[in-house]
Amino acid sequence: MKRDMELIRKMVIAIEDAPGGWAPREMKFDGYTGDQVGYHAYLLVDAGLAKGSDATTISSGTPEYHIHKLTWAGHEFCDAVRDDTRWKKAMGIVAEKGGHVTLEILKELLVSLMKGALGLV
Repeated sequence: MKRDMELIRKMVIAIEDAPGGWAPREMKFDGYTGDQVGYHAYLLVDAGLAKGSDATTISSGTPEYHIHKLTWAGHEFCDAVRDDTRWKKAMGIVAEKGGHVTLEILKELLVSLMKGALGLV
């Protein structure tokens, strides 16, 4: 399964927006299967953006995790991806340059755009 940065973005925003700081027990997003959400929950934990527990069973089609909360790095990433205009601009740059980017490069690009918007560059 390919990593989907749009789904990663939706998930970190949904987790941060949840009351009390705890992730929603079940996360569902239009256009995404439960397997996709479960796998991307695993990716969020693996990348250090969230804390969670392994929910993979013998019948799971992919690794699955239940997200508990975002980490500091997850909140930082959420701040960088939350603005729709900045997100679309960053993803446009990525598409123009080949369409794929690592998480670290995407974060750097978003932070650079954020700095520009704040007049810090």
